[in-house]
Amino acid sequence: MSSRQTTERPWTGQSKSYAASVPRRPWTGQSRPTTARPQTAASVRHEGSYVIAVLEGRGVSREVGIAALDRDTGKVVLVQVADCQTYVKSLHQIHLHTPCLILIPDTFLSASDAALAPSGKRSASTSLLVEYIREEFPGIQTEPVGRRYWNDAGGLEFVLQLCVEDDERAGTVLAVSNKYYALSAACALFKYAEARLNTRFAAGSLRIKYIPVDGTMMIDPDTARNLELVGNIAHKKSSHSLFGVLNHTYTPMASRLLRVNLLSPITSGLSFMIELINAEDRFTYVRDALKTLNKMDFDKLIVALASSEARPTTSAKPASQRVLQILNLRSVVKNVPLLRKALEGCRSQLLQIILDMISDERIDKISDLVSERLNEESAASKGGLAAVNARVYAVRANCNRLLDVARETYKENVGDIYHLNRVLSEEHNLPLTLVYQETGFVFALKKKDLEGELPKGFVNASMKKGRWMFSSMELKKMNSRMKDALDETLLLSDKIVQDLVAEIVHDIGALYKASEAVALIDMLWSFAHASIMRNYVRPEFTGTLAIKSGRHPILETVQAVGTLVPNDVYCDDSASFQIIQGPNMSGKSTYLRQIGLLTVMAMSGCFVPAEYASFRQADIVSFIIRFLNYTSRIHDALLTRLSNDDDLEKSLSTFASEMATSAMILGLASPRSLILVDELGRGTSPREGVGISHAIAEGLTALKSFVFFATHFNEITKTLSRQPTVVNLHLSVQRTRSTAANFGMTFQYKILDGASEDFSHYGIELARLADLPLDVLAEGKRVAEKLTALQTRREESSESNKIALRRKALLRLRTQLTQAYEYSALPDQDLLTYIGRFQADIAKAFAPR
Repeated sequence: MSSRQTTERPWTGQSKSYAASVPRRPWTGQSRPTTARPQTAASVRHEGSYVIAVLEGRGVSREVGIAALDRDTGKVVLVQVADCQTYVKSLHQIHLHTPCLILIPDTFLSASDAALAPSGKRSASTSLLVEYIREEFPGIQTEPVGRRYWNDAGGLEFVLQLCVEDDERAGTVLAVSNKYYALSAACALFKYAEARLNTRFAAGSLRIKYIPVDGTMMIDPDTARNLELVGNIAHKKSSHSLFGVLNHTYTPMASRLLRVNLLSPITSGLSFMIELINAEDRFTYVRDALKTLNKMDFDKLIVALASSEARPTTSAKPASQRVLQILNLRSVVKNVPLLRKALEGCRSQLLQIILDMISDERIDKISDLVSERLNEESAASKGGLAAVNARVYAVRANCNRLLDVARETYKENVGDIYHLNRVLSEEHNLPLTLVYQETGFVFALKKKDLEGELPKGFVNASMKKGRWMFSSMELKKMNSRMKDALDETLLLSDKIVQDLVAEIVHDIGALYKASEAVALIDMLWSFAHASIMRNYVRPEFTGTLAIKSGRHPILETVQAVGTLVPNDVYCDDSASFQIIQGPNMSGKSTYLRQIGLLTVMAMSGCFVPAEYASFRQADIVSFIIRFLNYTSRIHDALLTRLSNDDDLEKSLSTFASEMATSAMILGLASPRSLILVDELGRGTSPREGVGISHAIAEGLTALKSFVFFATHFNEITKTLSRQPTVVNLHLSVQRTRSTAANFGMTFQYKILDGASEDFSHYGIELARLADLPLDVLAEGKRVAEKLTALQTRREESSESNKIALRRKALLRLRTQLTQAYEYSALPDQDLLTYIGRFQADIAKAFAPR
């Protein structure tokens, strides 16, 4: 029990649904919830369990503090972010921690929301952040909390009191000590937990972490949904998502870690996976050790033991649950050494760190404490009488004389019930059996064993699954006596368990550390398992995005083997803006999604489906990034515009949604961002579409982000072709004739260099298939080629075109030399030969024409 006592109830009003319509927010790039998707698609398989407190600063910088408490696992996350006017980063953080309730200061509500807020000062209008939250999470309750409870000093006091004593405590306290808004949100959060959730936590029992936003790749909720990172768009329960492809975890902690890692990637596990993949014995030992921990949720178990109800417990049900929890804890500390043994002798640095985390001597100390008080033969069972007996006989004999007497009484009562069953079976010549239910024992008899009606004296008969279930007055009396003895046994056992937990709480940091280690190794083993099954390759991390024969990770699990067409990707600073063309259904959208998915996989620490893959540098510095807030040449954000749907809930047309998302992308993009844009400008007239697409594309080229821009507008390739970083690509199409009278095309789904094939000559090819006279076709082709040649010569002779070509050549030379200097592992002679090619290329580009 925590020493903190809270008697005040800080708010008086209950949250209600809002009858009045909330003013529409301006266009932003936030995700678009639909009626069919009350939660975000990112939480399809994870119901909201976080209570989240959100506080915004009133200054120009829009500082937002977030404190999130997972009611199931006791995990506490503190975040403070400097956001933009659309609050995309803040909403992203809330999405990462799927909320069941969001707390806001009452002063953020307008006078029209007075019924929802406690008495006190209120602003003239509801905070824009609150409006965004309500629209982003329409099915989640928002509850106002008195502004005086948002206090940074109180938040720091809570952190100092409740943060577990471990190696990270000092770093956490140091990180949050100057985070005013995050600490203020934490104060309101813990006040709410005490007053409304009726829960206190023992001192030093919570895992509290401050999460720096920089150093991870931000993926907005729309992108997560459209790329199907953690949920399938069409079918919520479908496993056809990136999460479904990679999730082979054994423990719930690892499943949660995988989900967060896919939505906000960067972790380092590649060296660990190499050792697992190359050493079959190690892979098998780790798998067998994880199997012993299957479905064990360390986090939920730890918080259940560390927290307690604010009111005294007099019921046997909570006591029974606590006894079961201590039995589960015994299974955990008993099986963790098996994983420790499986990792002995490992060479990977990350594996050694995990081994150290689960080799904490405090785990052995907890194991000894549990073994002293609990019987070895008692094991937690799923249900029935065996589960009851496991709780009854959990505590060793001679720990409490009253407990021993109560258990003996319980045993005698159960024996009496079985004796009654035998007597009645013989008396009525029926093969009666006993079935234990929550209310006690009942008689059971197969339907085929009963001819006619039940004998007199039996009551409450009912048919269940082909058996008659019934009782008798005598059995009910015996059940009552047995239940009294059982309750007394559980309450006495609970007293011993609580004393045991009080000793364990002092070393609870070791359990949190073990939970993190098991979750991490379980997730990385899952990555290794998926990589072995599907023949993934280890990615490299350089300054270049280069993929050879990349495959769409979700589609290859759906399509037949050999039917998926692999594609190449190459993007660097000299070719950072890539225009992709092709007819409808040629594979443009799939190509874009494949790039995004493979990038997320690599940044998450997984191998990727390709023959070779290189991504922007991340692996070596990932831990530095995560803990020291260090920046490097990684993708800081994955920003996309992939959907052409109207947003009916916000009364936004397709074009309005396009512009909203484009505004978000332009506002957040940096030279380290990866941007995927599909069919921009299709929601308006062709002339306006070309204009707005060109303007946005020009803005993105100036930002120097890595951009893949799929479009049907051929004009874009010409208007942007003189930009030095612009590259034209297209999806290959083969013209065919299926019947004598029908023409068409075969989609080859292969990305090729250059602008899209000249569709102005496409009509001539179709005319050839129509068996027009050869002289007519020849004349038509001659005229078309003559006009094309004239235009080409005019463009080639243009002085501005020559300058553009030279700029592209110089930019590519600089990029190639930088890459060779920083990442080349070639011998000196081979490196000189390689660089010699650059000289030939640049000489050709500057040769007079």
